[in-house]
Amino acid sequence: WLKPFWLNHFSPRPLSLRANAMTVTEVSSELDLQALCASHGGLTVVLLWAPWHEPSVHLTKVLEVMAAEQRSVRFGRANTDVCPALSTSLGANQVPFVAFFDPRGKKIDSLAGADPPKLVQKVKALSSRTFDSVVCGGAAAGGGCAAKGGEQDLNSKLRSLINASPVMLFMKGSKVEPFCGFSKKAVALLNKHEAEYATFDILQDDEVRQGLKEYSNWKTYPQLYINGKLVGGLDIMQEMDEDGSLAASLPKPAAGEEDLNARLKKLVNSAPVMLFMKGNKETPFCGFSKTAVALLNSHNIDYQTFDILKDEEVRQGLKDYANWKTYPQLYVNGELLGGLDIIKEMEEDGSLLAAIPDSAKGKA
Repeated sequence: WLKPFWLNHFSPRPLSLRANAMTVTEVSSELDLQALCASHGGLTVVLLWAPWHEPSVHLTKVLEVMAAEQRSVRFGRANTDVCPALSTSLGANQVPFVAFFDPRGKKIDSLAGADPPKLVQKVKALSSRTFDSVVCGGAAAGGGCAAKGGEQDLNSKLRSLINASPVMLFMKGSKVEPFCGFSKKAVALLNKHEAEYATFDILQDDEVRQGLKEYSNWKTYPQLYINGKLVGGLDIMQEMDEDGSLAASLPKPAAGEEDLNARLKKLVNSAPVMLFMKGNKETPFCGFSKTAVALLNSHNIDYQTFDILKDEEVRQGLKDYANWKTYPQLYVNGELLGGLDIIKEMEEDGSLLAAIPDSAKGKA
């Protein structure tokens, strides 16, 4: 394997140093993006990619190499199939798309298309900038702080991170990919209450990992913060969930969000078997939806469909409502059964038809 010429901008580093190198953070929301930018005082680079687009998949590998070498830069990646709203907010009309941010979370540059040499050049040029020092504080105050060493600067950095989102979870991994059982359970609890929250991966910043233990006088992870105040770890979250105080302490959604949730609840319950898909049962508009329709039709199941392509509010809202980021989605008696993979697995083991209410089963 020949090393591409554009990687010559980065000098090889000893394996002992590479083991401690920064990795690429999974970003799944605007809140995650703001938390990533606020985590240090330098350049943040975020790649928007899609698993079905080979050039963008290749660029994720390029980003991993760069993250291992450029320790002063934070790198993130966002799967556009999981968080399409982020693409819209960043003005991305294609994948791959790379956005560059200052410590305040302000986009300062972008790069569309798969062009590794140009990406390396941009990172090298932008990372050499001296960004303005900012007053550390919450996201509303601009977020971010330029950490320049010393306990006072570390505390300012931690304070900025804690306030980067009204609900912040410091954990191992991300909400999309938790790296330990405790973090996974904490994410599940917040998702259960449909909370809007950001996460910070402590595995990517040992200064934060160790410093936060002293700052909050809490020695284990995950750690949950609401409105800048420590709630506690997983045990506290579980106790609060049992007595109802966790739901009460989470910020309430705006009236518009409540209206959308009510609408979504009505939609998923509009028929005993509901399939949310691209197109309709007569004319599916993608291969996944076509396969789902074929499976249901093969059992002569009576079901209704909803075309997500005709209602963007439902298309995006249902992903959060059900905590399921892809389509199609199959609901039985108002409960999510799963996506195409789950439907196919249930078809193979014989449990699909058993899950369908008798009222929706057609005559053989």
